[in-house]
Amino acid sequence: MASRRQIWVKDVPIGGSAPVAVQTMTKTETANLAATMEQIGRVAEAGSDLVRVAVPREADVEALRTIVADSPIPVIADIHFNYTLALKAIDAGAHCIRLNPGNIGGPDKVAQVAERATAAGVPMRIGVNSGSLPKHLHELERSSPVEALVQAAVEFVELMERLEFENFKVSIKSTSVPNTIAANRLLASKIEYPIHLGITEAGTKWSGSLKSAVGLGALLADGVGDTIRISLSTFHAEEEVKVAWEILKALGLRERGPVLIACPTCGRLQFDMDTVVAEIENRLEQYTEPIEVAVLGCAVNGIGEASHADFGITGAKNEGLIFAHGKPLRKVPQAGLVDALFEEIDRSLDRGNVEVDARKAAEGAEWLQRIEDENADQLTPERIAQMEAAAAEDADADITAEPLDQPVRRTSVDEKSSPVSGRRFTRTT
Repeated sequence: MASRRQIWVKDVPIGGSAPVAVQTMTKTETANLAATMEQIGRVAEAGSDLVRVAVPREADVEALRTIVADSPIPVIADIHFNYTLALKAIDAGAHCIRLNPGNIGGPDKVAQVAERATAAGVPMRIGVNSGSLPKHLHELERSSPVEALVQAAVEFVELMERLEFENFKVSIKSTSVPNTIAANRLLASKIEYPIHLGITEAGTKWSGSLKSAVGLGALLADGVGDTIRISLSTFHAEEEVKVAWEILKALGLRERGPVLIACPTCGRLQFDMDTVVAEIENRLEQYTEPIEVAVLGCAVNGIGEASHADFGITGAKNEGLIFAHGKPLRKVPQAGLVDALFEEIDRSLDRGNVEVDARKAAEGAEWLQRIEDENADQLTPERIAQMEAAAAEDADADITAEPLDQPVRRTSVDEKSSPVSGRRFTRTT
């Protein structure tokens, strides 16, 4: 359901087969040139493909000229109410104009902006938020907010097409996650233009990130959406960019920098994992390579849960194991686990491959086996799956084979006494 049409914001393609573009908006007063440029630098470093700046005053237009010239990434001018600022922003060199056709003064004003944008080859983002629907849709909004959002967007698309302007992307946002999902799915079935996604006024870094991940993740997984912005109540715009990238990486849509895997901890935990994970996450921010790093809180399950990771650690009471690609590298005292992990990562990146010391790897494997043997009676989901698979293989064995001295017995788990009663699932592999 990806958008068929494609537009270009300077050198960034939006829509068609292009990767989902990440954007954010500066939190500074645009006319404060030094502060705005500093923030643009930070969001560009964090991985933002585009940046939007608010242009509510003449002073912002003047600053925009310098911002456009010096910005390392394309700049979108955010315009509301005053169409003349949109015209001036285009003249100032803005790479894209964000416009709500419903609050800019009427179709004739929109036509003037479209004409100027056409002459300059500047694309637009058009659309509406749940809090700024046209008046004639207010009654519909009360009975069907999703239909009202989509109707507003379709009307704006039809207006632009009547003006013979098709160099645009469309956005409909709501503070409601379910409404945003439903509205964008419906919109994608009605138009071919690129779609910009976001949960408007999502909230704090914590709650807003979760709402955005749920809403945007559902849509992106469906193939809906060509560019995204995470809207968080923070003065640090780079935090929005980081969340956007985590969503894209989680869905396998784009790759940038490390991926961290960390177990949720449980009663088997034998070391201070929360601080260890925080330190590893912080240090990984310095890396641009797309390495996958796993942190397992105990050694009971070995490294099987994260055998696909490029590097990882699994810990026990006093010691831990550094592993790579599912194979042990070396056993390390717990206090040195993090430093040892990054030593191995750095060596690998420098050489282009993982170097294995056979003696240390054997010691690590022996240590891991000892820990597993000591905890052999703990029925983890992984261990249950292994036992079920082994039993199934025996059941399918050649009936002419010699009978075993001790027949294989499938382990039965009493659901009534289980602390996860009702949540157990069948593992087939």
